[in-house]
Amino acid sequence: MTTLTKKIKGGEFIVKETDADSIFIPEEFNEEQKMIADMAKDFLRTEVLPFLDKIDVQEPGLMESLLVKAGELGLLGTSIPEKYNGFGKDFNTSLLMTEVVGGGHSFAVALAAHTGIGTLPILYFGTDAQKQKYLPKLATGELKASYCLTEPGSGSDALAAKTKAELTPDGKHYIINGQKMWITNAGFADVFIVFAQIDGDKFTGFIVEKGPGVTLGNEEHKMGIKGSSTRQVFFNDCKVPAENVLGQIGKGHLIAFNILNIGRIKLAGAAIGASKRTSTLSIQYAKERVQFKQPIANFGAIQHKLAEQAVQIFAVESAMYRAGADINAAEEKLMSEGKSEEEALLGAAQEFAIECAILKVAGSEALDYVADEGVQIFGGYGFSADYPMDRAYRDSRINRIFEGTNEINRLLTLDMFMKKAMKGEIDLMGPAMAVQKELTGIPEFGNDDDGFLAAEKKTIKNFKKALLMIAGAAAQKYMDKLAYEQEIVMNLADIAILIYIAESTLLRAEKLKNIKGEEAAKHALEIAKIYLNDAADKVNIAGKNAINAMSEGDMQRMMLMGLKRFTKVNPYNTKDARRRLAAYLIESNQYPF
Repeated sequence: MTTLTKKIKGGEFIVKETDADSIFIPEEFNEEQKMIADMAKDFLRTEVLPFLDKIDVQEPGLMESLLVKAGELGLLGTSIPEKYNGFGKDFNTSLLMTEVVGGGHSFAVALAAHTGIGTLPILYFGTDAQKQKYLPKLATGELKASYCLTEPGSGSDALAAKTKAELTPDGKHYIINGQKMWITNAGFADVFIVFAQIDGDKFTGFIVEKGPGVTLGNEEHKMGIKGSSTRQVFFNDCKVPAENVLGQIGKGHLIAFNILNIGRIKLAGAAIGASKRTSTLSIQYAKERVQFKQPIANFGAIQHKLAEQAVQIFAVESAMYRAGADINAAEEKLMSEGKSEEEALLGAAQEFAIECAILKVAGSEALDYVADEGVQIFGGYGFSADYPMDRAYRDSRINRIFEGTNEINRLLTLDMFMKKAMKGEIDLMGPAMAVQKELTGIPEFGNDDDGFLAAEKKTIKNFKKALLMIAGAAAQKYMDKLAYEQEIVMNLADIAILIYIAESTLLRAEKLKNIKGEEAAKHALEIAKIYLNDAADKVNIAGKNAINAMSEGDMQRMMLMGLKRFTKVNPYNTKDARRRLAAYLIESNQYPF
């Protein structure tokens, strides 16, 4: 059903196997990349973390000054070309920067909004004149950026925006009227990326500078990320030069959706950075907190939590940098074919949009798990605002809503798979038919346990068969109405997410073993096996729910039997594996990977 390949296209992981040596793992970052990461860590440690309380009460001028300081160090210009005062680094380097800063709570949100959705639309869609005017000052922090898409009546359905832009009779300006809400950095932004309808139905992007016609609502009272500025933005006869149209008229959706692809994987990066900091705080507290005359880190229940935090972080991180490197490679290929640097990165992110959506879901939900267990490890102190888990818990929750809700991203994941299949970009039909044939044939009982991690690789291959079996049956039954069966679609998306994360974790462990030897990779191998063991049950539950929702009789029995076969795993003692992992975390006194 699957073929081994060096490099795969976006979404092809479902029907093809990947060679471990072809993926990128975080252990391969070079010295320059590590230096950039260390610089960001130092900035966080000295300029941000000691002042979290002041940031959270929005001390006047503090966030703006932090962004300027970050700009002086180059932290705002990682993705911006050198000719515009940036570092001009590759995608995985910018992802690494996002991860490191991700431990900075509200500051991380402000920086991500500025460097991502605030700056990238100009970098990727701006004219040469727009880039020359804005990018150098955005790279230094002299200008701060914001992104105005959401409206009171249009959130996930962004194209339903009501904000209007009308061309003046002389053709020199657009007059914008409308209301945007939940706008990050609004309180201090100098530049707004604004989406409005021209002639009622031409959804278009604009670069709007702060000035007459732009007014702000009060700061929103939020559950978390309290230090980030979040306001409504009102446009009242706001006069915008016609040359500030961003991209093509009526093509604003290309800006919004393409930038979201990049934003989704970057959100996973920030979530991993926050998770690592939370894991470290959990480990250190568990060593210090004494109950029954010994540190709570000695107890199995706490060790399970510490280990599972690490498993979730390591697994999502493995998938994230795999996807980041795939985006890098696709970008280089497109540039070699004559695309500009900006067109190439947009095209590469679009190619791996499925993986970006998967990572947004997996990263935000891993952080929620890590923060929740962090509160539990701290016990009563976890519920106190005087201890760090209060902020970690509250700040984590928004990530399942940012950059498209996790429900939207799950629905998109399967929708994009199906669209790629219909365009002939992924051959889902052939492998799905092969699985159907296998279901009605005699099961194979040969020995597949030859070679390193052979049994685990077979398990992942079987997960893929389970997905193809159920997705094929769903597509056959519902055809173009499948999108209305959202529960089934989300079951299928959950299986796809588990497959990508489990496979990426296994590939990382294998490559680490190939590079440094089995002893150096022992913890990575155990993490991969723990994740895979638990994923089997999750795939089974999601698959069973989908099968039972759409079939009955012989077809139902056949698919349930197939699902049972495809989610069978060799027995593995995850309790002892987690204890060994927890011992390593406790000895390291931090998240060590």
